[in-house]
Amino acid sequence: MSTDEPNIVFRVTTPGVSRREVRTFAERLESNVAGGRAFCCLITSDRELRRLNRDFRKKDYATDVLSFPAIKANGFLGEIAISFPRAKQQAAEYGHGVRQEIEILMLHGLLHLLGMDHETDRGRMARVEKKWRAALGLPRGLIERVRQ
Repeated sequence: MSTDEPNIVFRVTTPGVSRREVRTFAERLESNVAGGRAFCCLITSDRELRRLNRDFRKKDYATDVLSFPAIKANGFLGEIAISFPRAKQQAAEYGHGVRQEIEILMLHGLLHLLGMDHETDRGRMARVEKKWRAALGLPRGLIERVRQ
């Protein structure tokens, strides 16, 4: 994989979402948040997220985003998988566009690839996510939603 730009794979149709804009956002994440390190993002179905969650986390349900850190630290951070149907549902629930929801999920997944874990880090990931969301012009993120 080339490190010139993030690899974004769309396995489902994404009505109302500009794939070019999603790729541009991923490039911003790679450059600004990841320090130039590449990652791959799969935008797919609930069915695929459920399978991945079951196979890799032993949790048999669909989720919105999963992160898979690279095994070797060679400049490639790893892979993120996002459920387009979940992104669409959550966007409607929280009153913003589906592209913004994909961006929120991508940022969240990338922070996990960078080694952060909101379940164990005493708020570090929440603070970093909040900072980057503000810098990137994104609405409330996943961690803040759960803490409501």
